[in-house]
Amino acid sequence: MAGIKQDTKSAITLRGSADIISEFLDYGVNSILFQRGIYPSDTFSAEQKYGLTILKSADDKVQSFLQNVLDQTKEWIASKKIQKITMVICNADTKDVLECWDFKLQLEKGSEQENEAEIVGHKDLRVIQSEIRDVIRQITGCVTFLPLLDCPCSFDLQVYTDTTCDVPEGWEESAPKLIDNCQELKMRSFSTSVHTVETAVCYKLNL
Repeated sequence: MAGIKQDTKSAITLRGSADIISEFLDYGVNSILFQRGIYPSDTFSAEQKYGLTILKSADDKVQSFLQNVLDQTKEWIASKKIQKITMVICNADTKDVLECWDFKLQLEKGSEQENEAEIVGHKDLRVIQSEIRDVIRQITGCVTFLPLLDCPCSFDLQVYTDTTCDVPEGWEESAPKLIDNCQELKMRSFSTSVHTVETAVCYKLNL
């Protein structure tokens, strides 16, 4: 008797893709905050996600800030109005930009011209999570290549959107943060079947 091959692919809507990406950004940014020592290690707690142990900030102000930004980011992703999110790490005293972590979003072929209700991709969620796991592992591992941040640092998130987007209350427009004499380290991308997300870090060579 012939066996039946089960189709394990899931239907991924535009909003479902936005949910997946927003969750990745949350864990990715928290992982960077821990790995780069932006806050003391004892202010983080461990969570299991993507088959990994990921450290997340337990600071209420940090989590409130991230939730506010990522909730709005999720809506813009679902509206096809966002191109990139950049996590900027600065010297807290001099405001000198030390690192820029770029998360670039691109709609996959066939999704650009469709209406939101018509955009549906198909991909096994386990495959998506495996791809995200590889990116998180690279974020964790690249700390060995990056210069030591031996000064007090702060961070911010810049969201690059279409010009049609209104600036939410409490937000402000700002120019892109640039690093002189920078080096770029690209990491693996992952695909939701609706979006492709590429991750890279630009860092200052001589701190």
